[in-house]
Amino acid sequence: MSNITIKDIAKQCGVSVSTVSRAINNHPGINQATKDMILKVVRDNQFIPNNSARNLKRLESNAIVVLVKGIGNPFFQPMIDVLEKLIHKHKYTFILQRVNDDQDEIEVALEMILEKKPKGIIFLGGYFIHTKDKLRQLDLPCVIAAVGDIDGNSTEVCSAVHVDDVKESYRIVDYLCKAGHKRIALLAASKDDRSISALRLEGYRRALKDNGLEICDDLINYTAPEQDAYTFERGYKGMQELLAKHAECTAVFAIADVIAMGVCRALKEAGKNVPEDYSVVGFDGLDMSSYYIPTLTTVKQPVVAMAEAAAEILFDAIEENGPIVHQIFEGELLIRESSRDL
Repeated sequence: MSNITIKDIAKQCGVSVSTVSRAINNHPGINQATKDMILKVVRDNQFIPNNSARNLKRLESNAIVVLVKGIGNPFFQPMIDVLEKLIHKHKYTFILQRVNDDQDEIEVALEMILEKKPKGIIFLGGYFIHTKDKLRQLDLPCVIAAVGDIDGNSTEVCSAVHVDDVKESYRIVDYLCKAGHKRIALLAASKDDRSISALRLEGYRRALKDNGLEICDDLINYTAPEQDAYTFERGYKGMQELLAKHAECTAVFAIADVIAMGVCRALKEAGKNVPEDYSVVGFDGLDMSSYYIPTLTTVKQPVVAMAEAAAEILFDAIEENGPIVHQIFEGELLIRESSRDL
């Protein structure tokens, strides 16, 4: 049996993974010559051969794929843990698949569907705006969870569970404004980010505007394109850059707790105190944020509840042909030691 993958077929034929998927699944809208070429390569390489039918049947009845974009972010670990336990509890096989930042999650999902024949997919993280036609190629129950931006096309075809990132970032920046802070720095992902960072940046801008404060571009620190946005090092270096250019501020909002912790470390090394000299706030409500010194003011996302809801919705769709569900969860503002009133 050949070990060729759908990616190998796509590369050999000079087409995309989704085009290979359409050819194999006899979807319309594909040139007949292209389809014939793809199917010949599939046959020549015995891709998903007939003698694997028994194994494919087992996988069809048992496998759930969890695709994670941003797997290095510790925010996702508790969700993955909950999903794994629930998937095993329901007698399904748990398959965890990483999606790189430069990969299209739908292309990866199509490859997993052809190779593993799962019963359903849960998407964690990333940026989720795709056409209805592209989403319908998946042709199995899917749930989008903890994703930064989801458009109407996606929620018409797939279920979704998440918080309102604009609303929750507004909540924490508004708290800082009401506490008397007038110059609030922001540590964001890259300038071209269109997902979680862009939404939290929007909440930051709205909160400043509604409180009559100027939005200062020199107080917004973006991640370099080649740098991972959601790390301690990112916060550490970002705060060093703000200090080096003498950007005057009394508070710092980091779009993730891990970034905020890096900020605190940079301030300590610079001889500054948190919160006496700078208030620092994060986002996510990681468990470690309550043990960090100082304990971190943050917006806590209900990760366990979101993971449980994602699994419940998916199982209902698989086993009971349940409806598409779009569920938005409330965050919780946790005011701790890292911030203070001026």
